[in-house]
Amino acid sequence: MKKRLTRIKVENAVGTVLAHDITRIVPGKFKGVGFKKGHVIKTEDIPELLKIGKAHIYVLDLAPDQLHEDEAALRIAPAICGDNLSWSAPAEGKSNIVADQKGLLKVNVRGLTRINALNNIIVSTLKTNFPCTPGKKVAATRIIPLVIPKKKIEKLEGLARRFHPILTIKPFRKMRVGGVVTGSEIREGLIKDGFDQYVASKVIAYGSDLHKKVIVPDDPRAIADAITELKGVGCELILTTGGLSVDPDDVTRLGVKKAGATILAYGSPVLPGAMFLHARLGQTVILGLPACVFYLPTTIFDLVLPRILAGEHIKKLEIAEMGHGGLCLDCDACRFPDCPFGK
Repeated sequence: MKKRLTRIKVENAVGTVLAHDITRIVPGKFKGVGFKKGHVIKTEDIPELLKIGKAHIYVLDLAPDQLHEDEAALRIAPAICGDNLSWSAPAEGKSNIVADQKGLLKVNVRGLTRINALNNIIVSTLKTNFPCTPGKKVAATRIIPLVIPKKKIEKLEGLARRFHPILTIKPFRKMRVGGVVTGSEIREGLIKDGFDQYVASKVIAYGSDLHKKVIVPDDPRAIADAITELKGVGCELILTTGGLSVDPDDVTRLGVKKAGATILAYGSPVLPGAMFLHARLGQTVILGLPACVFYLPTTIFDLVLPRILAGEHIKKLEIAEMGHGGLCLDCDACRFPDCPFGK
């Protein structure tokens, strides 16, 4: 397999591939690359090439068993993409992959690693579990050389089928969410209830709704009754605030247990967010939120909520694994999710 440099008349070059950059100069205005190495010459390019003095050009003569970088990118992108993703036409050999709708990016890390180990092919992605909006760039792909053997791309396509999908967007579901606000001081109107502003607003931003909110005193039985009530009106996710503490008689934990729920995780290795509870009551998810959700822009709630809304069942071990990357840098201006927190 060989690629050959051939000097031909520009009029005969349509469909061939430039072997080098061609400089364009506009006196007093511009000097730079007019046509880049690897550009596939089109009929409309001929007048422009003649204007810059290129009556003859050097082109790549591709063998039948080779692919140009643009063609390779257009085979890689669809091979690795699952649902709710689209890709751009290649520019300089690179194709960008973007989310088509709100959802959670899932990356098959093992399959991605196998592909990137093929040599001369790269697929670069955001971290798995990245919450995305439509148009968010989640990955990009290209080959390293200008041309690549077809067999290499066919091998990638085989790996992509084996680990399919390498990339996918799991849409956020519209869930019926309930709130249990714990605190006699709130119930009696001594302090303002911040649940809607700091908690419900994030639920709504993901496309779900706060179906019902119950304010209860610091009493396990009252918390249990509120959870039972919210489940009874169809709440699929129940968020509790105000009752978690380090004390053995933590009222939220006791209330969740009295409601008959199974506690899957109590505490988390995420800062901010150490005082966190994750439980299930049948198919209903219960999250006990730490007090920091009311005064910090990003906490463990922001890591867990999108996964729940994407329909994922988070296990105790996965909570433990969140310690790796679970330290917020407390930046002056919060950039989450475009930062390392939770990744």
